[in-house]
Amino acid sequence: MPDSQPQPQPHSEPQPQPPHSSASGSSEGSGQGDPASLLLCGARLTDGRTVDVRLGGGRIEAVGTAGSLAVGGTRACGARVDLSSYLLLPAPAEPHAHGDTALSADADGPASHDPHDVQRRATEAALLQLGHGATALRAHVRVGDVQGLGALAALLQARRSLRGLTELTAVAMPRVLTGVAGAEGLAMLRDAVKMGASVVGGCPDVDPDPTGYVEAVLEVASEHGCPVDLHTDATDPARLARFAAMAGGLRPGVALGPCGGLARLPTETAHRTADQLAAAGVTVVCLPQGVCDGTDRRGTAPVRLLRAAGVRVAAGSGALRDVSNPVGRGDPLEAAYLLASRYGLRPEEAYDAVSTSARAALGLPEVRVEAGFPAELLAVRGDRLTGALSLAYSRIVVHRGRVVARTSAVREYCNTAATAELGLPRQGRGEVS
Repeated sequence: MPDSQPQPQPHSEPQPQPPHSSASGSSEGSGQGDPASLLLCGARLTDGRTVDVRLGGGRIEAVGTAGSLAVGGTRACGARVDLSSYLLLPAPAEPHAHGDTALSADADGPASHDPHDVQRRATEAALLQLGHGATALRAHVRVGDVQGLGALAALLQARRSLRGLTELTAVAMPRVLTGVAGAEGLAMLRDAVKMGASVVGGCPDVDPDPTGYVEAVLEVASEHGCPVDLHTDATDPARLARFAAMAGGLRPGVALGPCGGLARLPTETAHRTADQLAAAGVTVVCLPQGVCDGTDRRGTAPVRLLRAAGVRVAAGSGALRDVSNPVGRGDPLEAAYLLASRYGLRPEEAYDAVSTSARAALGLPEVRVEAGFPAELLAVRGDRLTGALSLAYSRIVVHRGRVVARTSAVREYCNTAATAELGLPRQGRGEVS
């Protein structure tokens, strides 16, 4: 099943162009202004309706019954894309990526921190995840230590090159923030925010004073009005309770992840901790596809318990083919599939974790396939959400009202009497010998 992705050029800052739309036309525009009008024809919605969807100005202008928006008398709709065999969904968002280490699993030795290497890997990783459907991406990047602010600068350069294709934001992650050794890290964190990191974070568990680390992060976040996104395994319920109490009420918001240790706590303790997180308004970002910190810890946060307590649960991809997960796919639909198949969420709940809840965790506006909402959409071949989470090979991605990525998969079988007699659906471009 071929999967074609656009390839970035190293050591430069190109303005990537969207893939050619081979359905019924392609959208126009540079990504720097209002895109041309686009009509999505014959799409299936999760409620079973078949509709046309007209996009314009980066938003959904109208949703009508199939054929109703293309009849005479309506204004010109510009380009058209035939979605008659696709399910149309709000686009996923990726709340937990690592652009500075992505695609480094096959390197000899540690991942290179050379800014050109980081920029190329971060750009390619973002394009791969865009091809999967994620039109917004939050990437965690190390600051301080040997890389200084170089990796962050490279990630911000990648963000500029991807403008119009996907929304990339950076989380600055210093290693140590307390004591004498932490003074440099704290100064580096402030510099990172001034440089363009829009979220502050890190790993309090590795600091000699985890509570002091969180206090320092929250102080910088309060100074600059930034969201907070912290890594923790959440194995210490008392520490997590302190985190929640400190973060409660902070705006624009606090996310914790991957919190796999919550699943290893006694049930009563886990319930109590979940209630504390819910009361503080903390979002938990779980990683059902694997950890991202290079340790041997496995397991996913107890998503059903957290949701029952009222905690917003988003799901991220974590490592994308780096040392933590050399086969990581960075696919939000795989994360949703795992939440449904392994962790007991209904398909609708699982997809919410990678779409609506993930967007909320990133501070992005809600998306619905309704007039007036942002035109951030994913079309997946199929007619039901269960099928989309099971066999989501062919995808069309819409960002700011235009097609920005397309993945086409064709499965072919040799001719058999069984398919003809039973009338089974079949795709093919000729006979298979």
